Amino acid sequence: MFGECHAHIIMDGVNYRHAVDMQKNGPDDKIIREHLEAYQKRGITFVRDGGDGLGVSRRAKELAPEYGIDYRTPVFAIHKEGYYGAIVGKSFDTMGKFHRRVLEAKAQGADFIKIMTTGILDFNNHGSITGMSLEEDEVREMVHIAHEEGMKVMSHTNGVYGVRAALKAGVDSLEHGNYMDGETLEMLAESSTVWVPTLVTVINLLGSERYEDAALFPIIRSASENVRKAFQMGIHVAAGSDAGAYRVYHGQGIQDEIHAFEEILGCSDKVYTWLKEGEENIKKKFHS
Repeated sequence: MFGECHAHIIMDGVNYRHAVDMQKNGPDDKIIREHLEAYQKRGITFVRDGGDGLGVSRRAKELAPEYGIDYRTPVFAIHKEGYYGAIVGKSFDTMGKFHRRVLEAKAQGADFIKIMTTGILDFNNHGSITGMSLEEDEVREMVHIAHEEGMKVMSHTNGVYGVRAALKAGVDSLEHGNYMDGETLEMLAESSTVWVPTLVTVINLLGSERYEDAALFPIIRSASENVRKAFQMGIHVAAGSDAGAYRVYHGQGIQDEIHAFEEILGCSDKVYTWLKEGEENIKKKFHS
């Protein structure tokens, strides 16, 4: 059984705003336990969270051993003020403030640091990313600060510019990584960074009527082609579904993600070994 290398236990796969509202007065153990049970029932014993600003993933880490789950979390993600990321964490406006956020996460028991360097996919404009991307020198300094504090870095990043900046900075894992081109894939292949594509965040939107399927198909084709290239190039890849995102349910999400890899690459021992190696790489890197 594969572990879940990218989840957000604060989310429920149905309604983000409602899910957050349920936790605003403090982490709700009943809800957290329901999500942990969903993993336990499917034999999933490893979960890496992407963080939140309300202490929910931190509480999940405390409860997870009761369910036989090795739970890793950054506690909260860190984003630049005015840029994408408030949905999962806390902000900074200067590098001094970023450093303080890193120390704050460490003090709260973070296993690693999560940074947000770009926005998300613009479903109305194929190939584009919403909002602004951080400058290359900013990303480099953020990663440097985290590494100096002995922390690995998980990076939410999309688009060619964003991914290249993250790779040059030496991030330890690349989350999403949509719209990479050939040169960027070559950079990824030459690095030790693990790519977590989160394929089903888009695939599971098909038929939802939230977006036109015609807008989703090009994104899915692009991601599928990059996964095929990554497999051929020996790029480090791990399976994570972004569980908690819309129509990506805890426990089921990683099963959907593995199915997506099977649809793209086929069902073979070589594919499963490749993904297991990526997961083991994640486990080795992202621990306190």
